[in-house]
Amino acid sequence: MATPILLLNCGSSSVKYQVIDADTEEVVASGIIQRIGEESGTLDHKLEGETVHVNRGFPNHDRALTYLVRVFEAHGPDLSQIKAVGHRTVHGGSKFRATTLIDDAVVEGLRELSPLAPLHNPPGIAGIEAARKALPDIPHVAIFDTAFFSTLPAEAYTYAIDSELAEAHGIRKYGFHGTSHSYVSRKVAEVLGKPVEELNQIVCHLGNGASISAIRGGVAVETSMGLTPLAGLVMGTRSGDVDPGLHAFLGRELGMSLADVDTVLNKRSGMLGLAGVTDFRDVNELINEGDAAAQLALDVYCHRLLSYIGSYLAVLGRVDALTFTAGVGENDPLVRATVVRRLEQLGFWLDEDANAVRAKEPRAISRPGSPVTVLVVPTNEELAMARETVAVLR
Repeated sequence: MATPILLLNCGSSSVKYQVIDADTEEVVASGIIQRIGEESGTLDHKLEGETVHVNRGFPNHDRALTYLVRVFEAHGPDLSQIKAVGHRTVHGGSKFRATTLIDDAVVEGLRELSPLAPLHNPPGIAGIEAARKALPDIPHVAIFDTAFFSTLPAEAYTYAIDSELAEAHGIRKYGFHGTSHSYVSRKVAEVLGKPVEELNQIVCHLGNGASISAIRGGVAVETSMGLTPLAGLVMGTRSGDVDPGLHAFLGRELGMSLADVDTVLNKRSGMLGLAGVTDFRDVNELINEGDAAAQLALDVYCHRLLSYIGSYLAVLGRVDALTFTAGVGENDPLVRATVVRRLEQLGFWLDEDANAVRAKEPRAISRPGSPVTVLVVPTNEELAMARETVAVLR
């Protein structure tokens, strides 16, 4: 391994990781620690086609990362060869606009931003602190979900609320999934054989969390997620856009607290709230069985996505490429077809046969001569993180 990078993605109760050789861009090892904080946790470590499975309790991130070091020492790869650790960090606010080498001041800055991402930044900080303790002699780097969208113009990121209130508390649109949108937009340029600076793109990151972006010449100018990852498209369990007055209505009429409303909109809404399931394979199966709720859920999902595509077409003025990525975007031809068919008159010409093909490679699914090229491009956030990490080191 010439330049192996350890990449960590720490959630509230899990740690996902990969080791990528930044020179060859091959995955050397990967794994996940689950149920941190519970009595019965698990660790699955994959290396050279083999999986090491461990059942044991991990009371906190510190103990989980300490044990992970032991697994690396026992089974490989050799941690002494690791050049750096890259940490996926959800919210950088206005303070962190690019990938950053981590020191104590950066950790403190992340703590100050925790009110903007109370579900994401605290476990990320716990993971950073645990990893720095377990691997103290290796550089640690923070890669921010929000960084790619730090280029949004003020007209796009400003909310029409009291300006002094917004300024004092950092209330504005930040956007998320930036690492994916950046990677995919550059991959599209590579597939089309054109400089990214010459392309106007719309990228649809459709997974359990979903977002869409407008990218002009490689620079993000609009995105659907906002102050938090709740805004925008319909998602697996998140509502996406709702009338802000809904919060007051639920409090006034049902006596729900703000915490109750937050839980409903983040964890009991979206496809789960509409159809009772979050996996689109289940949604499609229910639709095939004649389930009206599942059909409505798909219709709402696609209508919201279409509304954003139309909006971003107006923002950009010209669109060269529309790209689908992430779990749903890459694997659900029905969603893609439902959306693109309704864009036919705007120059998005779907190739039905190409859309039906399942493949792991980037590919066009529009007909030859289509004014807008429609693509499916698998995202690779870990590879993008590895590249960002190496760029900071160099």
